[in-house]
Amino acid sequence: MFVAQSVQKYYGDLHVLKGVDVTIQNGEIVSIVGASGAGKSTLLHILGTLDKPDEGTLTVDGIDVLKLSGDKLASFRNDKISFIFQFHNLLPEFTAEENIWIPGLIGKRSEDKLRKRTKELAALLGISSRLGHKPAQLSGGEQQRVAVARALVNNPDIIFADEPSGNLDTENAQSLHELFFKLRDELGQSFVIVTHNQSLAGMSDRMLTMKDGKIIS
Repeated sequence: MFVAQSVQKYYGDLHVLKGVDVTIQNGEIVSIVGASGAGKSTLLHILGTLDKPDEGTLTVDGIDVLKLSGDKLASFRNDKISFIFQFHNLLPEFTAEENIWIPGLIGKRSEDKLRKRTKELAALLGISSRLGHKPAQLSGGEQQRVAVARALVNNPDIIFADEPSGNLDTENAQSLHELFFKLRDELGQSFVIVTHNQSLAGMSDRMLTMKDGKIIS
């Protein structure tokens, strides 16, 4: 379980987060919505340990994450957390399979285990026939599914997604949204999703609305 309490964040004189409290249960899909500039992505980056709050606490399964640094933080992040972004951030010189492997290689998992895990995820995501292709040879929807597989390869507890369908057409966006729920049901991960897509937000277990650096509902 992820628990953030009284999170404050400043950028110079700009007060971006103003005492935010968030709890994410295991196996829960939570969407974060609000106008641009409300603090959604900043909150997501802090929850995902990509940034630190100026005040407040963040605990994960009882671990005080803000006390971790260096290799310990990197190891925690690689084991427990993963990310899906609007722009897939796939490495163009590598195949889909090689892109999926990257977090596992960082985590020093064996190639045999990575190969098996990749095949399982590819079958689940419907991209088995595309693993040997490079990103430029894949459609936008296929690239995003590769990014999802990459996020799942280390079997993290929670996936943070920042506008994951923002770069997809309506059909592929709907397919991706449905996929998140299938993955939650079959693999048990939690998802925290920043989105402007009201359809996705409405499908979530909970929807948090942000305004002016606070959660208002």
